[in-house]
Amino acid sequence: MTSSVIAALAGILILSGTAYSRGAPLCRPNLDLKEYQFAQTPTQRVWTARFIVDASPCTTASGPFNVEFMRIKENAPDLRFAQQFTWRPGQVEASTGFAADEYVLDFAIGDVAPCPCRE
Repeated sequence: MTSSVIAALAGILILSGTAYSRGAPLCRPNLDLKEYQFAQTPTQRVWTARFIVDASPCTTASGPFNVEFMRIKENAPDLRFAQQFTWRPGQVEASTGFAADEYVLDFAIGDVAPCPCRE
């Protein structure tokens, strides 16, 4: 092995060992969908959902989470995409706008960022 390959492998081992030893256990808040609706305005549709957030496992007061959507449109292919929102303990409202000829076929809570655990 060349010295540059050995140095690279040593660097990877050092960094992975350091990250593991310094890291505290990770938890995730629990997000539950309470309700959602579509509101029609003259120019767009607004999807709004309310989530109940149990952040008791976390030491942080907020963090990001994604909602994954499957959007359908009259004259375009279906589109799967995710939008990021921020959770806070209690109740959180998330909303996003769609064109008047778009509709959400399906949605789900996607990735919820981990948080440091309470001890």
